[in-house]
Amino acid sequence: MPNSSYGSEFDAPGATPDGDLETQLMDTFDFTNGSLCCDSHSLSDIADQFGTPVYVYSARAFREHYAALRDAFAAIEPRLCFSIKSCHNVHILRTLLECGSSFDAVSIGEVRRALEAGAKASDIVFAGVGKTPAEIEAAVDLGVGTFNAESAAELDVIAAVANKARKNVRAALRINPDVDAKTHPHTTTGKDENKFGIEIGSSPALFQKHKDDPYLSLVGIHLHIGSPVNTVAPYVEMVTKALELVVKLKADGVNIDSINIGGGYGAEYGHQSSATPREYADAIVPLLKDSGLKVSLEPGRSISANAGILITRVVYLKESRTKQFVIVDGSMTDLIRPALYDAYHFIWPVSPAGGVAPSDRSPAYRIEGARPVDIVGPVCESSDYLGRNRFIPAVKQGDLLAVFSAGAYGAVMGSQYNTRCRAAEVLVESDGPRLIRRRETFDDIMACERNL
Repeated sequence: MPNSSYGSEFDAPGATPDGDLETQLMDTFDFTNGSLCCDSHSLSDIADQFGTPVYVYSARAFREHYAALRDAFAAIEPRLCFSIKSCHNVHILRTLLECGSSFDAVSIGEVRRALEAGAKASDIVFAGVGKTPAEIEAAVDLGVGTFNAESAAELDVIAAVANKARKNVRAALRINPDVDAKTHPHTTTGKDENKFGIEIGSSPALFQKHKDDPYLSLVGIHLHIGSPVNTVAPYVEMVTKALELVVKLKADGVNIDSINIGGGYGAEYGHQSSATPREYADAIVPLLKDSGLKVSLEPGRSISANAGILITRVVYLKESRTKQFVIVDGSMTDLIRPALYDAYHFIWPVSPAGGVAPSDRSPAYRIEGARPVDIVGPVCESSDYLGRNRFIPAVKQGDLLAVFSAGAYGAVMGSQYNTRCRAAEVLVESDGPRLIRRRETFDDIMACERNL
């Protein structure tokens, strides 16, 4: 079984996820009377009403996944800063804001999204390895709560901007602890060869340099080692190294009052299990409980991945000498993760023939008598696929397929490649589904190019 849920689906034969769909953190998406529903609302009806491809999210799932992390880490009273980059729709941010969430932003655009959702600027953490001076100036002007600085040069700019504006600015220095999170090479961020953060041995000099800055308060440590991190051991190693650094800094007269341990907590994609919020907390909380530090977390995927799915419609069936293809209207422009990371997403008909609901979501799952199919999109790239060699009940033109665990890094990474209009997004709440992002139009795409 691979170490990463980004691992190729072909790397996971024999994977044995625990339990069925109802226990795979997709509890708000289930089969009722042979058809897939979101909180008892028919996904077939939602697709008919809003068209396809369409992202469908469960507000209840967002709330429950947020609460699971909050409750697991309650002993250290952390500030949970939802990672906007994982799922940035402003209506979803408002849902999490109602739960008490703060926010982690990695661009000035994401800062503004959080403000648009109603967040206080003081509850926003501004991270990112390449903040421009203009972005820093804008964030200082807006009153962003904390900057997670990633280089000596960035710290100099933050200090200069703060001094010019005569505004007090809090910052944490992102430390690269050289910890291998055992995740996909594209999403590991805590090793020495990665672009993120400052090598731990070089950091004391930066803290000393800025110790007496009049407007910059460099009083925190920030860490983030990648995503998804499906086991607890890398976090234990990371936090242990960080606390050793804190002891050294305090001995040298540097005041450190907070630690941000990032995110990256895993989510169930079906082909392997990740640790639960409680298991992460049981390993991390004892390390931090008596540290005297204010603790922040930056969860994203663990809250959003299994709160959303992508619904796509079968356009054509096609058979070659060696392959059977199911061509759908969703593509890599709607969900790029399979093309970019060889990511596995479980796929199943919304209304399967014979009402057959799957008993698990592993790549090894087999339907007796079924032939493997490649589920592909219309984009002019061989990498445009949503799933390969999948055994699913027979489908026909016009049928709907559900792509599970698509709430994280799905719609946010959508593109207009091939001049394709980005998908609509729908949020299912207690009073039913509502549109939270309309489907893009050709005129939307052309608006930035016309009348110039």
